[in-house]
Amino acid sequence: MSASTVPPWARYVAVGDSLTEGMVDPDPADPTRHRGWADLLAGALSRRRVAAGQAPLEYANLAVRGRLLVQILSEQLPTARDLRPDLVSVTGGGNDILRPGADVDALLQSLEDAVAGLRAAGSDVLLVTGSDPAGAPVIRRTRSKVAVYNTGLWSIAHRHGAHVLDLWGMRAVQDWRMWAEDRIHLSTAGHERVAQAALVGLGLVPDLEAWDDPLAPLPPEARAERWRGNARWARAYALPWVQRRLRRQSSGDLRRAKYPEPVTVETP
Repeated sequence: MSASTVPPWARYVAVGDSLTEGMVDPDPADPTRHRGWADLLAGALSRRRVAAGQAPLEYANLAVRGRLLVQILSEQLPTARDLRPDLVSVTGGGNDILRPGADVDALLQSLEDAVAGLRAAGSDVLLVTGSDPAGAPVIRRTRSKVAVYNTGLWSIAHRHGAHVLDLWGMRAVQDWRMWAEDRIHLSTAGHERVAQAALVGLGLVPDLEAWDDPLAPLPPEARAERWRGNARWARAYALPWVQRRLRRQSSGDLRRAKYPEPVTVETP
């Protein structure tokens, strides 16, 4: 195996929100939890380590759905640092930006402080941009804030030598077939593509050469059918989300991390 394909990391810890928890990608080994791109990335890194004659990767996933960035950085990050990882992935900010009045500059300052601390402790860091919501009903109103956040995130990465998983730049995730019915969380196929993007973001060769190739286009959708689909989505997903916000509830209330302690990632 070429040295350029062998991951240098022995312990990977993922922190974040629903994206990193793995919603909505059911875990084939345990239907009570989700898998997702971070689990898939851990598996890919571990397989490459084993193929090179190294020990399997150790992996912890502390992410919990619905978490705001300040919660991720105050609740999950100290635990992550205590686990002494050599690679940490950080997702967050999306739930904040969905809320009116989000202060993007404050979010970026908190993120930069966290990245600086991780780098000073010797951990490599993988940051994740927000995806482009241009084609999403309602959520597309956040596009300008997501773009500013992403620009700041790239600047943080350059200043501190962090890696970036660029969801905004992915062509594949502009296709709704890469997303679950709620149009907020990735589907299984979407998580699989994003895991490949993570390998690329880490400077590694992807397992699938066509990881970001667009899907074959679908036939044009009639305007009336598109309107009905948007209305169904608003009733089934947007309205419950608004109701939870009004009650100051989160989908992640009372939930715990799925891998709070490092596990050895088994390889086939």
